[in-house]
Amino acid sequence: MSGILQGLLASVGAPAGPWLYAWGNNSLGQLGDNTTVYRSSPVQIGDSNTWSKLSGGFFHNAAIKTDGTIWTWGSNNYGQLGDNTIVNKSSPIQVGALTTWSVVSCHLSNFCHAIKTDGTLWAWGRNNYGNFGDNTTVNKSSPVQIGALTNWSKISSSIGVIATKTDGTLWGWGRNGQGQLGLNSYSNVASPTQIGALTTWSVVSTGGLHSLAIKTDGTLWAWGYNGFGQLGINNTVSRSSPVQVGALTTWSAVSGGAYFTLALKTDGTIWSWGLGSNGQLGAGGGGAGYYRSSPVQIGALTTWSKIETGGRTGAAIKTDGTLWTWGYNDFGEVGDNSATNKSSPVQIGASTWSVVTCSRSNMLAIED
Repeated sequence: MSGILQGLLASVGAPAGPWLYAWGNNSLGQLGDNTTVYRSSPVQIGDSNTWSKLSGGFFHNAAIKTDGTIWTWGSNNYGQLGDNTIVNKSSPIQVGALTTWSVVSCHLSNFCHAIKTDGTLWAWGRNNYGNFGDNTTVNKSSPVQIGALTNWSKISSSIGVIATKTDGTLWGWGRNGQGQLGLNSYSNVASPTQIGALTTWSVVSTGGLHSLAIKTDGTLWAWGYNGFGQLGINNTVSRSSPVQVGALTTWSAVSGGAYFTLALKTDGTIWSWGLGSNGQLGAGGGGAGYYRSSPVQIGALTTWSKIETGGRTGAAIKTDGTLWTWGYNDFGEVGDNSATNKSSPVQIGASTWSVVTCSRSNMLAIED
């Protein structure tokens, strides 16, 4: 449903958004439109107008509605949809019956983590590297609680898992072959392990093989694989414990892609670094071997408010609610009705968007 049509319907009493849209690769039903047809521009998913939060996985996606229910769709070979099966689903299905979910993360992985309003942590899907944090490597096709703590706050699940507690401490577990857990080691960890002793961590994000976090003082830190400069520390030396990215204290958001990073400053500017071979840095340039090992600004605008990364794509929302995307586009994941890579942001439609997320090869967004 177009924004114009929604506006007309709202004027005669039909409900307003938030509506869910998806586009890109749909080989396993990960768009949720009850087909496996690729889409190169946004298509509305179902007729629900109560979507609130989104997270893109490897070939599956997850979302939370305003009523606190959690929904998943797409690939399910490891039970990553959490519906107690291993059968793919091409439209959203509810995970259990609970209405107390507040956070979900499946970023670039075949498993999901979720936090309830009571601060408990849950996981499901593939667990081959101890990804859940339940001290096992056994896959689960429905949510299992991780420990008994009730103070989990934020989480990012990818090749490794990074989370914060309400006390500001930082924790990591799962796969750690490139030091992406920040524990000064390269051994996998099957239960949550504290990273350092600080209590000032506020934002976390995991990329393909690297991790990122922002402290309450606005400083940005990175660790893990750095072969393409995705840590932003002006070299390609990997690190197994957090290292500060520059000396600035004005970082407000960060998102790790497969081999690149996007970050947002408090002044509304966007910056990127790492691998840019498919235009995913959004600052022009690209091609084989193209990368940047320190932050480069994307354009000169100061009106960006939200950022997201996928495997090889980037997305951002401006303060006016417009949505912009860039990067790899073979599956139509940029959403501009083409299959051509974009090395700088292109606007997607003329609607007002509130949330965007990127998976391995598709995007989801909520239109108000």
